[in-house]
Order: sequence, then C-alpha cells, then structure tokens
Amino acid sequence: MQTSKAKEGVVGLSYPMLTRSNYTTWSLKMKVFMKAQRVWGAIEQKDPKVTVDERTVQVALAAIYQRLPEDILLTIAEKETAKEVWEAIKTMCVGVERVKEAKVQTLKGEFESLMMKDSEKIEDFCFKLSGIVTNIRVLGEAMEESSVVRKILRVVPDKLLQIASNI
Repeated sequence: MQTSKAKEGVVGLSYPMLTRSNYTTWSLKMKVFMKAQRVWGAIEQKDPKVTVDERTVQVALAAIYQRLPEDILLTIAEKETAKEVWEAIKTMCVGVERVKEAKVQTLKGEFESLMMKDSEKIEDFCFKLSGIVTNIRVLGEAMEESSVVRKILRVVPDKLLQIASNI
C-alpha cells in the first residue's frame, strides 16, 4: 500500500482595493487575509502587554497600503503603525458616531421597506437582505437573527412560505 504525503496548501491572496463604497467588505476581507498571513496582531493585539515585532507591523502596513487609493494613502501617510492606519481608514470611511448612527438608521429603513418582488427568487432576496444586515452589524449595531427570519417570513409570497421556512 502506498502512502502519499499531504502537501501544505498555499492560497494566493488577492487583497481588495478600497473604494468610497466598499469599506465594509474591504475591511472584512482584509481582516481575514491579514489573519491568514499572521499579521492581524499588528492591528488587534490579543495581549496589550506584548509588543508586536517590527516586521509584523511592516507587513501589515504593506498589505494595507498596496490596496488604498492615492487620496486616502496621502491622508494617512503620517501614521506610523498599522493600527493607527487601520483606525484612520475606519474613521474616514465609517465616519464619526453621528454619521455612523445615520447610516445605521438608513440601513434599518432599507431593511424594513425591502419587499420581495413576485418575480424575484427567494435566494436573491435573502442575499440582498443579508447584505443589509451585514452592513448594519459592521457599523456596530446588533441585529438579531430572529428579526431577519421574521422579515423573510413576513414578505415572501404565500406560495414560497414553505421554502422560506426551510431557509
């Protein structure tokens, strides 16, 4: 009987480019990719007493800098650590608390007013609804899964109620 050695999988990471409208998905992907490269500790330290090594900070900075538009890059150029850069970008894109609250209220209104069209597939509707909920959660607002389920059950046509219940 032959045995084969398992090769360690290598995944090429293609960092997303930050735009004016994709901060939510950009930050989620960047966090996952940076964790995969073991440099997320430069942004979010598990133990504040432990100093992050300079190489980790520089790799984290390089990962962020390579996918920023010039105008944002020039704005954050004076920041020295990856954590400072991350927080500055977050502040620019998410905004101050009042702006954040306004965005949450807008998204909640969009959530409440969203209706499923008769011609729409239930999967497409759930995907749209999920996107709104994710954006609300990223802005720091709690959104209970039960309210999302109630919304789905409330707006699907009767003929699709069984399918919606299963989802």
